[in-house]
Amino acid sequence: MKKLVVLTGAGISAESGLQTFRDKGGLWEGYNIEDVATPEAWRRNPGLVQKFYNERRKGVLEARPNAAHLALAALEKNFDVRIITQNIDDLHERAGSSNVLHLHGIITRSQSDFDAAVTYPIEGWEIKEGERCEYGLQLRPHVVWFGEQVPNLQIAAEICAEADIFAVIGTKLAVYPAAGLVDYVPDEALRYVIDLDIPYISGGQTLRKIEAPATIGVVAMAEELIREFI
Repeated sequence: MKKLVVLTGAGISAESGLQTFRDKGGLWEGYNIEDVATPEAWRRNPGLVQKFYNERRKGVLEARPNAAHLALAALEKNFDVRIITQNIDDLHERAGSSNVLHLHGIITRSQSDFDAAVTYPIEGWEIKEGERCEYGLQLRPHVVWFGEQVPNLQIAAEICAEADIFAVIGTKLAVYPAAGLVDYVPDEALRYVIDLDIPYISGGQTLRKIEAPATIGVVAMAEELIREFI
C-alpha cells in the first residue's frame, strides 16, 4: 500500500468557515498576533488570550468537515494516509482520518503551562479561570505559540521521509519550521500542491499542481490517485 503523506494548512479549514490570520495582514479575527499568540501575551494578559482561544474553540466546534477533509479520510481505504497539519482544529479527525499529527497543537485540548506534554480534554468550549493542571497552574490552550518549540517536528520529518506520495494542501509554505518538512520528502516521491495560489515547492522529480480550492482540488487528486494506483 502506497504511503500518502499530506501537509495541510489553513486553506483547507477556511472552506469550513475558519479564518486564517495570514490573509489579513497579520490579524486574526481582528486581533494582533503578538497580543494573543505568544508566550509573552499569555504572561502579559492571560484573560485576553484565554478569551480569544475560547472564542476560536467555539467556532471550531460549530464548524463541519468539508469535502476536502472527507476525501482525505476516504483515501485510507486504498492508501496508507498520514496527515500532518498546521491547523489547530479537529476537522480531519471528525472527517474520519485516523492518522493525524498536529504540529501546532489542537484547540480542543488544554495543557499545563509547565509541561506542554501534559494535556487534558476540554468539556464544552471554554477553559475557565481557576481550572488548573496537576502542577497547580492555570490551564492554557494546547496550542504552539509563536516563539515556542514545535514538539512534533522530528516525528513529522520522519513521516515525510517515508512518503511515496506527498501532498501540500492549503498552505503557502510560509510558516517555519513546518515549511521545511518538504525538504525531507524523497526526490522520487510524487508531489502534489493544491491551493488557490500555488506556492513554490523545492526538489522532487514529479510535481503536479492543482490551482483550486481544497474542496475541489483534493477531490480531483483523490480521483487521480485511485485511477493511477488502484
